[in-house]
Amino acid sequence: QVQLVESGGGLVQAGGSLRLSCAASGRTFSYYDMGWYRQAPGEEREFVARINPNGGRTNYADSVKGRFTISRDNAKNTVYLQMNSLKPEDTAIYYCNARWMSLDYWGQGTQVTVSS
Repeated sequence: QVQLVESGGGLVQAGGSLRLSCAASGRTFSYYDMGWYRQAPGEEREFVARINPNGGRTNYADSVKGRFTISRDNAKNTVYLQMNSLKPEDTAIYYCNARWMSLDYWGQGTQVTVSS
């Protein structure tokens, strides 16, 4: 069982930056593939970024490539999402995801609002 707690969301102007954090409980964080997803009002939840257990491989949605960076610190049981050059269309609730084998865990989400 993994519990995930996101933080770092807020209100920012277009062009600004935010860094989201996701703190995980448990001693097996380094086994998990970690990801960020987001859900805008009236929309389906969508993939944003993913990082493998040792941090050596990442992938991104086309819409955030070159602007967002996912990273992790296994010693701190934390995954990050650095978001630069934010756009109003990035406004959403951002969710942290942990995946291992067929198991998926989700955080409660953190709101990101980008004003134009």
